[in-house]
Amino acid sequence: NDKVIRRYSEPFKLKILDEITTGKLNKNQLGKLYGIAPTTINEWIRKYNRKDLMNTRVKVETKDEITRIKELQKEIEQLKKLLLKKDLDALVLDSYLEVAAEDLGYKSVAELKKKLSIKP
Repeated sequence: NDKVIRRYSEPFKLKILDEITTGKLNKNQLGKLYGIAPTTINEWIRKYNRKDLMNTRVKVETKDEITRIKELQKEIEQLKKLLLKKDLDALVLDSYLEVAAEDLGYKSVAELKKKLSIKP
């Protein structure tokens, strides 16, 4: 097996984390410089509980955007309810047609629909 397993000393790991703290180089740059995968550096950040060094995402929204998002969420809920109602209505109609076909002596709902010219 040609795979090389590297072991890094504690002082080396801490040195890398300190270099990230200075802000001169980021994780990717340090990774290239020292031949370390950025994911390895992320593991060290977690190991030493340095959450301040993790990438953070800040989402900035205006009041108009927040209002619009809430309106869209409300609209999505209304559409879900309408879709559910439509599905239930179709299920009820199919049930009625099954009962009607049976009561009227048709072999299937398809035969009844054909007789009544109802499109499937």
